[in-house]
Amino acid sequence: MSSAKKWLPRSVECVRGYTLLRFSQDVIAGLTVGLVALPLAMAFAIASGVSPQAGLYTAVVAGFLISALGGSRTQIGGPTGAFVVIVAGIVVKFGVSGLALVGIMAGVLLLIMGFTGLGATVKYIPRPVTIGFTNGIALLIASTQIKDFFGLKTPPVPSEFLARIRQLIHYAGTMRWQTVAVSAISLAIILFWPRVTKRLPGSIVALFLSTAAVAGFHLPVETIGSKFGGIPQGFPHFAFPNFQAVPILPLLPSAFTVALLAAVESLLSAVVADGMSGDHHNSNVELVAQGVANIASPLFGGIPATGAIARTATNIRSGALTPVAGMVHALTLLAILLVAAPLARFVPLATLAAVLFVVAYNMGEWGEIGTILRLSKTDITVWFTTFALTVFADLTVAVGVGMTLAALLYIYRIAETTTVAAVTPEYLEDGQAHVLQDKDIPSNVTILRIHGPFLFGTTDKLTEATKDLNQFGDVVILRLRNMTALDATGMHALEKFSVRLRKAGKTLLLCGARDQPSRLITQSDFRKHVGDENVLPHVQAALARAREIQGDFVGIGRQLALELEHRPL
Repeated sequence: MSSAKKWLPRSVECVRGYTLLRFSQDVIAGLTVGLVALPLAMAFAIASGVSPQAGLYTAVVAGFLISALGGSRTQIGGPTGAFVVIVAGIVVKFGVSGLALVGIMAGVLLLIMGFTGLGATVKYIPRPVTIGFTNGIALLIASTQIKDFFGLKTPPVPSEFLARIRQLIHYAGTMRWQTVAVSAISLAIILFWPRVTKRLPGSIVALFLSTAAVAGFHLPVETIGSKFGGIPQGFPHFAFPNFQAVPILPLLPSAFTVALLAAVESLLSAVVADGMSGDHHNSNVELVAQGVANIASPLFGGIPATGAIARTATNIRSGALTPVAGMVHALTLLAILLVAAPLARFVPLATLAAVLFVVAYNMGEWGEIGTILRLSKTDITVWFTTFALTVFADLTVAVGVGMTLAALLYIYRIAETTTVAAVTPEYLEDGQAHVLQDKDIPSNVTILRIHGPFLFGTTDKLTEATKDLNQFGDVVILRLRNMTALDATGMHALEKFSVRLRKAGKTLLLCGARDQPSRLITQSDFRKHVGDENVLPHVQAALARAREIQGDFVGIGRQLALELEHRPL
């Protein structure tokens, strides 16, 4: 690949061979995801402590640039739940002008990450850290929506979690049944509408019905109009922030946190998109696009943006083929701003609270907590520390401390796997069971081997080596004899590999795991995931198991052939 071509946005690459049929599919997908983004953009902005139009401006400006300049065919960019807590904290400390400077500084950092290739370093964030702050952010988002969901009449809600919960409990008696009715019905529609149809998002149905009910019946509930005075009609206005209004140095930690979150979220979303669409994104180009978008967004009254996993998935499921769909999504929101902005004053905050409750639940990855709790005490400590600091302290502190703990844990595990031992006759004799020379390997069996530690930062090598599963046999033996260490991120990578093989109609066998990986595999219930019979002590046993599986396949084939032979014509 030439130097110039590797920096080309995917939108430019997709121009060649672009047809009217592909355009029509992109337009349909863009319109669909634009409607999905409408309530989310306003809800994320309000939860972040800024006006609802700031979220829409972000989705329009940043969403368009991320699609037009990015390294993914189907990535959708805009405001996300990951930024709600950090943005709200910046607004409280430094105001909206400080937030604008943080966004621009984070954009510059993302450009540096992209142009220098440093974006690849985000893979070194271990899974217990990402799960910890994702759980924490989700809990914080949900806690900020309790007031609007129940219509509580309170003084300004504190930014600290415990103080906020104490105040909400104190004012629980001010709950308004009209607000609860609107929020509960909205929540029910969002949750149960997919059973009716998945073509039209439940959040949009809830938004339109609740807005119509509030406007038609003059319900006494708080709306965007009563709290913010509505949303201005027209294009986002360009305004250069005043760099002298806020000192820059105190903003640096927040800028680094925003840049890190944007990089992690966008590349994670791009990876999800690759898995759903069969594409392969360009990480550095994607980060450059994120940088440009985050520099531009504050100039038009927006907030930090990144790749949005749920909206990207919706985009793909709606038939998106190229970045044109993402640009149409942004233009759809712009059209709503130009035409229907006055109607937004009737949107009840209770409905947006219901939307964010669902977002918080979905983004929380709560099912991962059980997996983390079955791992080692050190992994649990890293996860719990990150989670607790996210909730009770600050996200910047949480990520920093979590990464420090994970780095220390990494060093400890590397040292733990280093051994010095004499080569004894017993060792040599045991070693013969793992020598592949002169072994009869069936043609439908593929053997993979992992050498060295399989920890965070190295798991992408398994993904890279197994991109094309068609070249593998029906049975894949993963030989772990020389894998010296395993952690939670490595376990997650093995689980994903197992799922990919199962979907491809193939069977995974593991053999020869050493003491520490073997204990973690058993402790994390991974043996149940692949089956106890498919975790073998050495390669000879694995080959015997592969022949047994092959025999089962042959037997099934013969049975089908006999049934077809005796079936009457």
